Amino acid sequence: MIIVDTALKKRHADNNPIRVAIVGAGFQGRGIALKIISATPGMVLAGIANRNIDPALAAYREAGVEPATASTKAEIEALIREGKPVATTDAIALATADGIDAVVEVTGSLEYAAHVVVAALEAGKHVVQMNAELDGTIGPILKVKADAKGVVYSFSDGDQPGVQMNLVRFVEGLGVKPVLCGNIKGLHDPYRNPTTQKAFAEKWGQKPAMVASFADGTKISFEQAIVANATGMTVARRGMVGPDFSGGNPGAPLVPLEDTVSAFAEHLDRVLAEGGEGIVDYVVGARPGPGVFVLGTIDNARQQHYLNLYKLGTGPYYCFYTPYHLCHFEVPTSVARAVLFDDPVLTPKAGPVVGVIALAKKDLQAGETVEELGGYEVYGVAENIDVIRRENLIPIGLALGATLRRSVPKDHALTFDDLDLPPGRLIDQLYAEQEAMFAPQMAIAGAAQ
Repeated sequence: MIIVDTALKKRHADNNPIRVAIVGAGFQGRGIALKIISATPGMVLAGIANRNIDPALAAYREAGVEPATASTKAEIEALIREGKPVATTDAIALATADGIDAVVEVTGSLEYAAHVVVAALEAGKHVVQMNAELDGTIGPILKVKADAKGVVYSFSDGDQPGVQMNLVRFVEGLGVKPVLCGNIKGLHDPYRNPTTQKAFAEKWGQKPAMVASFADGTKISFEQAIVANATGMTVARRGMVGPDFSGGNPGAPLVPLEDTVSAFAEHLDRVLAEGGEGIVDYVVGARPGPGVFVLGTIDNARQQHYLNLYKLGTGPYYCFYTPYHLCHFEVPTSVARAVLFDDPVLTPKAGPVVGVIALAKKDLQAGETVEELGGYEVYGVAENIDVIRRENLIPIGLALGATLRRSVPKDHALTFDDLDLPPGRLIDQLYAEQEAMFAPQMAIAGAAQ
């Protein structure tokens, strides 16, 4: 973002940096810390919180900085006033501390992250997150809370949903109407689990379950769900279309992205004919991966002529793409957009349009517990919110930690009636609040049963 770098340089020159707190010092959190410390003038990393202090300390030290430690909010605020970087295990104390302008939430958790984000928003902090799982479950109500405090709640640039939204805005700026937001994947197998992904995870220093959630479709379902909620688009069918040009072989030759457009045309034609905004979807085995793409339409015949001249073809669907996403490298720009320009990269447009439901990864038995995303029990697929409500389907983000009341066959969608949820969770309260606000008639009907 060209304007952002200029604004950051001015903040640096004025000795008035944006002060950032990071919650989560895992793979991405450490990368963000390194980028802010080593290559982002006009921004300082005031603090890092992690449930185990050692990764927070390591994140600073990997960037050549020795932090102080603190265990209370008063200690954290004192260190911030002194300009000393702080590592702590108290995420809420850091996220609500005086002197913090923005909080970057990058834990990949749900219940824990919900507490941190709500506390940060209520304290009047901008929140930028790389947590599609949280956003795809309760993002709309978090956006409401942010609006009430006059702050920005946003997904980050660099991860594929944010890159898609940047591309949407670029395409709209050309006068082209975006009608499909797409993600490019190299593998999709809903039955992958931490055992199958262990070697890959170890190679890259990541958690096997997290890597499995990428392979089994859960992650891409969340990513496309939050793009849907930011644009008003829907899914063409449960699980999206997801044409696979790899034949199930991640090493197969990749096909040009433009050659995949016809696989979406019938579904896209139908949704647009029914008055929809368009669809979110993905493709497997296309290049340039792991990028993103947008299909757009334009009615003006003269502009169609120009697009053909500029090698985008004759339509009716024109393909625009970004050939990469650079994750943590781009997060500081997202923070600057929020703090300096009140400009979210991606945020819910209103209520939920698409959610991510839980399907059984195997034959589940009564008494089993849904342990984690990418685990052995369930995988996530995107579904339109009207279907979720009508069929009482449970979002996978709420199914975590729940116990099966009864057996559920492999590949069947789980409902609220299939599970006993852990008591007293904030995320369940927030989801209920979200439904009461955006689907009041459904909430009233459910309460009457």
